Amino acid sequence: MEPPSAWWPPYALRIHTPRLELRLPDQALLADLAQVAAEGVHAPDRMPFTVPWTEGSPAGRGRSVWQHVLSTIATWSPAAWTLSLAVLHEGIVVGRQDMSASDFAVVREVETGSWLGLAHQGRGIGTEMRAAALHLAFAGLGARGAVSAAMSDNPRSLGVSRRLGYRPDGIQSAAVRDRPVTLQRLRLDRADWERHRTVDVRVEGLEECRDMFDV
Repeated sequence: MEPPSAWWPPYALRIHTPRLELRLPDQALLADLAQVAAEGVHAPDRMPFTVPWTEGSPAGRGRSVWQHVLSTIATWSPAAWTLSLAVLHEGIVVGRQDMSASDFAVVREVETGSWLGLAHQGRGIGTEMRAAALHLAFAGLGARGAVSAAMSDNPRSLGVSRRLGYRPDGIQSAAVRDRPVTLQRLRLDRADWERHRTVDVRVEGLEECRDMFDV
């Protein structure tokens, strides 16, 4: 039987840092990822996401993650893609790192988003996994820029961006649970990425799926 990567080459993609491995989860890893989400991603009195997918029951959170990852595969096209990677620390799934782009061949810009299970926060994993995604974008795919955003009252996420060299790129308003929130937009260009690189990253399996990223 052919492996999944024979039909969907991104399954062979691996991004390695000193402590982490990032990869597109197969069904077994996806079940682990859903379980991490079910166990909690943030304190119940906070909502750090503009799409409040963490509301509701643990089972609901797990199903939301399962659906999201499968939807990124089902809707993928070179013109508009989202790579949704499971993050493994010492072989254990701890969170998810997404990277997406539209018209990448023209604009050469990616957007990142991520979350970590509560039990794995506060150990620098968030910075390391975003550094892995940025290496794929800039060194692997030839991106010119990366963008992100975080709630203005989310110092952890903003701190990760600051350490990696992002610069403020204005603010915007959004409605979350029928209440207004302020988002800090952030932008990282290639020169700032180069200046702030501190994490060793190794990418495997990119050549087999490069065309799927419209490169």
